Amino acid sequence: MDLFGRFLYMLCLVAIGAGARHLGVLTEARNDRLSQLAFYLLLPALIFSSTYDERLGAIFSVELAVATVVTIGFVLVLAWVTNRGRSDERRSVALVQSYHGNLGFFGLPVVATTLGSDAVATATLLLGVAALVQVPLTILVLVRINEADAALGDELRSLATNPVLLTLAAALVFAAVGLSLPGPVDAGLEWLSAFALPTALIAVGGSLDAVTADLSLTRTGRVVGIKTVAMPLVAWTVFSTLGVDPLTRQVGVVMFGAPTAVATYVYAAELGGDEQFASMNVFATTVAAILSLFVLLQLVT
Repeated sequence: MDLFGRFLYMLCLVAIGAGARHLGVLTEARNDRLSQLAFYLLLPALIFSSTYDERLGAIFSVELAVATVVTIGFVLVLAWVTNRGRSDERRSVALVQSYHGNLGFFGLPVVATTLGSDAVATATLLLGVAALVQVPLTILVLVRINEADAALGDELRSLATNPVLLTLAAALVFAAVGLSLPGPVDAGLEWLSAFALPTALIAVGGSLDAVTADLSLTRTGRVVGIKTVAMPLVAWTVFSTLGVDPLTRQVGVVMFGAPTAVATYVYAAELGGDEQFASMNVFATTVAAILSLFVLLQLVT
């Protein structure tokens, strides 16, 4: 399947999820269970099977970690500058949704589909570094701007018990020590991994909710532009400047070109942000990311 076919397939999966949600087939409760299946089983299977048998030195580098942190930081500054003078509730949401990407449910499966299994291990490490940066940063930005109360310790404990990060840690131990899995176990993980992309993208589609009441298309357009166009271009520039190999640079473009994470809506609701604005931005960036990543991958691969 060529690149266009792969992206058409992914667009269809998101559309299936959104359509099933609209028709009442994929209710909120059912979509939550689907998301849990992907989060607790299928994505960890994809991460572990793609990482545990790799040489640690071949998939991790200081440059990868530095490029990840610098990209997130630069985009936060860009969003801060372009959203000065806005109301706090929407400004805080615009800031976090400009850099906080859906790396697990969107970025990682897209890497697996478009760049191949060899790229998944690198994408997984990027996800781990980014999660350790963007989750605490998002909480800090929302709390600081909205003057909200938050149990930061609880959020950090939730991050520490994240099944994706725990799976990554286990896979890195296997990679560092050189451990292997029995053939049937490895085959089972490969089989589960095949369901990660369709399940995750259908769940993404089922979580979308386009709310249009009292919203500014200009503000949403600014978030969409920064998240789906500026951020992957910043990633390409930063990764290129640090001299990483071409595949790692392509992984950076795809992962940072992922749409805004659905979790940012939850954080906005809990920490004083504008919930309707956050919901609309998740929807808009998801639709835009499928199109923008297709164009960007044509240019960088």
